[in-house]
Amino acid sequence: MISLAGRDILHAWGKFVLTGLGLGLLIGVTLSMAGIYRGMVDDGRALLANSGADLWVVQQDTLGPYAESSNLHDDVYRAILGMPGVARAANATYFTMQVRKIDEGGGTSDVRAMVVGFEPGQPGEPGYLMAGRRITRGHYEAIADVKTGLRLGERIRIRRDDYTVVGLTRRMVSSGGDPMVFIPLKDAQEAQFLKDNDAILNERARTAANPAFNRPGVPGLKEAVEASQTSNRFVNAVLVQVKAGESPERVAQEIRRWKHFEAYTVAQMEDILIAKLIATSARQIAMFLVILAVVSAAIVAFIIYTMTLGKIREIAVLKLIGTKNRTIAGMILQQALGLGFIGFVVGKTAATFWAPVFPKYVLLEPDDAMRGFIAVMLICAIASTLAIRAALKVDPAEAIGG
Repeated sequence: MISLAGRDILHAWGKFVLTGLGLGLLIGVTLSMAGIYRGMVDDGRALLANSGADLWVVQQDTLGPYAESSNLHDDVYRAILGMPGVARAANATYFTMQVRKIDEGGGTSDVRAMVVGFEPGQPGEPGYLMAGRRITRGHYEAIADVKTGLRLGERIRIRRDDYTVVGLTRRMVSSGGDPMVFIPLKDAQEAQFLKDNDAILNERARTAANPAFNRPGVPGLKEAVEASQTSNRFVNAVLVQVKAGESPERVAQEIRRWKHFEAYTVAQMEDILIAKLIATSARQIAMFLVILAVVSAAIVAFIIYTMTLGKIREIAVLKLIGTKNRTIAGMILQQALGLGFIGFVVGKTAATFWAPVFPKYVLLEPDDAMRGFIAVMLICAIASTLAIRAALKVDPAEAIGG
């Protein structure tokens, strides 16, 4: 009797295989959704690891340069360098924008990227290059992640200045999956903080028209305000590396206590990126996974139930010759599990092939695949109960009455 399920599947193998393919594509989407979440978490961890920092020092009462706006004066790093336990400290800026690619014919196209300003040889510099060289000039050179689609020697425009791509790197992305473009710190400060000429002229006109800035008893006030309007001496964060054997948490506590800045360790930054930045996306993906699981169960239940109704007479004959109910139930359960197995194989194969095409990084982990396989088998087993109940209600007399 064990071969009953196999014989029945062979009898209607075309319908069974096509159903397995459809279910497999649905399972492939489910695995891809889980992979997208895993990819978002991995992007966040890669962002932290690529910075080379043990601590992120940012503006007080902010969550760091990746989650909130943070402005510090660019001379703050000197005071932090003098703190006990600090080995290196360097300024860094981060801002996301549409980087304009300049074609050879003069045409332009945009790519969404996070622009990083860093100091060569300091924390924040790309850890490795796939091609090209590191930045050697103080201005107008850039290193880009390969995900930007940029190539060596191509020119890009960031705000008002043009840059030449001299190096390419990989897996340098923001927490949102945007590829990174690295430029010298001074250039990044101008691009992020320096106002355009028209804005500066408008601000000067407002200053000149304000009587408060033209009081005779306060010399130099107007000039000081105008200087502040054209200043770009700010950064978003100071990246700190602690000395060997030092506790990053202890150094962070000292910075918070004496310098009145916010200081985050790697574990704290990871918690911010995962628990806060991608929390909403994680909940949304979880909802999709639940919906896809329910839809998969409904499809399996409908198909197995339809196949069972199509062979009511055969089931009645089996009962008439003395076949036990558990044997009939086992046949239907085997068909449901077989359908789930085919669907999982198709889904896993499809997810593996289309994952590299996704614009965001999709990380398919073996543990997720194993959990997915177990979930598919459980869903199919539960979905088969409707068909089993229908089969067990069949009257053996129908084999004669038909």
